[in-house]
Amino acid sequence: MRHNSSRDLVIPGPAGCALMALALLAWCILFLKAEEQIPILVYMISGCLLVLVAALSDLHKSISATIASNEAAWDGCMIGVMLLLMITFRDDHYTLLLLGTIMAYATAVLGLNVQLGFTGVINFSAASFFGIGCYTAAILGTAGWPSLLCLVMGGVMAALVGCLLLAPVLRTSGHYAALVTMAFALLFRVFLEVSDLLGGPQGVAVPPMQMFGVDFSQAMQLWGSECSFYLRYDIALLILLSLSFAFVRRLERSWIGLSMDAVRSDETASACFGINIAKWKIVAFTLGNLLSGLSGALYGMMLAYISPANYAFADSLIFLSILLLGGIGNSWGVILATVFVVVVPEKFQVIQEYRYLLYAALVLFMIIYRPMGLLPRKVRNYGRLA
Repeated sequence: MRHNSSRDLVIPGPAGCALMALALLAWCILFLKAEEQIPILVYMISGCLLVLVAALSDLHKSISATIASNEAAWDGCMIGVMLLLMITFRDDHYTLLLLGTIMAYATAVLGLNVQLGFTGVINFSAASFFGIGCYTAAILGTAGWPSLLCLVMGGVMAALVGCLLLAPVLRTSGHYAALVTMAFALLFRVFLEVSDLLGGPQGVAVPPMQMFGVDFSQAMQLWGSECSFYLRYDIALLILLSLSFAFVRRLERSWIGLSMDAVRSDETASACFGINIAKWKIVAFTLGNLLSGLSGALYGMMLAYISPANYAFADSLIFLSILLLGGIGNSWGVILATVFVVVVPEKFQVIQEYRYLLYAALVLFMIIYRPMGLLPRKVRNYGRLA
């Protein structure tokens, strides 16, 4: 029990987390079930108003304190929310695909967060490494490799290909390093389009995941009713996202994360204290690409067919805009921003053609009025490593 002044709302620990999770679950179900534009807009405005009221009052302090002091309970509640959403929409192909896209993108942006948010390594080619994972799963799966091994190799290949960029990235900084990754993103798209082995501009089919004798492309039975085959992929993506989130958070709080923070804050001062700048940039770039490749491989299996159009430079900008919107360095901010960036254009079909304009406007707005993002990363406590 947390004791506040009489003006503050008292929220019990695990019970408070469960209560907030149930409220979030109810709102998500109503929002995802809505199909008409007016109800969707009403739910969005109501959600924004609730967040605004909490931000302008002391309620957000109680909520933040409850989550921070009951981290494990909150994490479990969020996993429960996702599972209940999957069960609720178990026969809805569209919604389950949307949920899978959110989890795949969030995992990839967590990798970008390790690079830019923790170490300050700029990467404008995150979608390219995401695509490397997809194409690796397609080629190896077609060759008859086990699906689990294809998944792992998707991450490994993304990390290995990223090593090709390490030399120019380490020799440059700032906007010069950004230009290197931009060039790689453009070259990767051209390479996919001219490569007959990879299907050229038409793309290539990705064999479905098969694990423990279960074909993920087949519908599954749940409580006697037939469910969408996307449900299996969503469960797998939720496991991958949960493991990636736990890994990134543990990395941030370790002495490795401390060294990465020092490199991001001031390379000159870090070098003076004996920190190997190149070493931690290599570690961050490799780990980030590994997560992107893993999520890309699993996402490609879920889509069943991929093409170069899915991994354009504009998609890398979407990943970067998610990170900027959520808050650079904040893992929960990444997930919140991914939900917003993926769901809003899908639910509002009227702005579907203008989604890139929306992303650009959001990035400009955040840079001007809230440069730290929706959920700014808290100042690190250097005296205690969890």
